[in-house]
Amino acid sequence: MRVAPRNTEPRQVDRAIAGIAAAHDGRYSIDIHLKYDPSATERFAETHVRRLEAIRRATGGVERKPNGTWIIAPGHLERVGGYERQRARAEPVAVDKLSSMPLEQQVRFDGATWIDRELVAERPAAFRDSGFGREVQEAQARRRQWLMAQGLSHEEQDRIIYRANMLSMLRQRELNRVARQLSDELGLTYTEARSGDRIEGTLRRSIELASGKYAVVKKSREFTLVPWRPVLERHIGKEVSGIMRREGISWTIERQRSGPSVS
Repeated sequence: MRVAPRNTEPRQVDRAIAGIAAAHDGRYSIDIHLKYDPSATERFAETHVRRLEAIRRATGGVERKPNGTWIIAPGHLERVGGYERQRARAEPVAVDKLSSMPLEQQVRFDGATWIDRELVAERPAAFRDSGFGREVQEAQARRRQWLMAQGLSHEEQDRIIYRANMLSMLRQRELNRVARQLSDELGLTYTEARSGDRIEGTLRRSIELASGKYAVVKKSREFTLVPWRPVLERHIGKEVSGIMRREGISWTIERQRSGPSVS
């Protein structure tokens, strides 16, 4: 957990939402975001959706359409400022959950962890040399040793050099391991989703991994795991289809097999 005084100014995520919506007739969605900024990832865009959902629940100041598109009215940043000031009066400090996995468990975990993301971050968080801060520093040092033993980093002139694809390799390791477990549980063959593949089947459930949330999509004899999107929450058990791409999937969700759908 990270504890800090609550900032009442709009965040960068709010400014990004307002800017994208202004360029798209007051509309915002993950698909719109990814087309507007090709360098953005689906996971990054999902943080913007979670922010909008929190504001909607607290104030009703934004509107979400059934297809997952958000209507962002002019003056959005002013409303966000009011929302933050209201929160600051009720909760003067902000507590952020950094990871659901205990720090000690992350040291030797065969998957992408919060420690890894901090180690390769352009601007990693600063920790005090006491209490929890010292625990983090010690865990980071032990994680560095584990990563070097795994061949994912090496020391060069008193610096640790991490492999460029280290996080993606660790994510894939965890995904493969969980897929094998699910294959035994479901009695189905696991099929890896690759860019360009069409994903079709029944949305069974979600699973939470250290690297993020995934959807379990089942066909008659096989299943696949694909990145989760918040719009899927209300559609467990329904037929879904979409095209896998680098940034994620643009889903189509069937209300009935022969009925209308939303994406």
